[in-house]
Amino acid sequence: MIYGIFEIGMMLCFAAAWPFNIARSWKARTAVGTSPWFMLVIELGYVLGMINKVVNDDVNYVFAFYVLDFVLVLIGLAIYARNKAIDRSRGRASSE
Repeated sequence: MIYGIFEIGMMLCFAAAWPFNIARSWKARTAVGTSPWFMLVIELGYVLGMINKVVNDDVNYVFAFYVLDFVLVLIGLAIYARNKAIDRSRGRASSE
């Protein structure tokens, strides 16, 4: 009955921070202070978690939370790309 409840809790905790990060990045309109490498490592972790679910034949409703978190970070990466382009148009250096 509670199968995966702690894993879902972990994934929800991770997911809780991303909407705030997305909103802050969108409003900031700059990539300065953003680490795309950090977000890529997080994405890799989610992909490995999903692969683990598939390989171990453990694909269940928890998988949807991996996908949700992956998509949230992907949105963050897209906003980073937008903000980096804005920085370039302004002639401002951004972090890499």
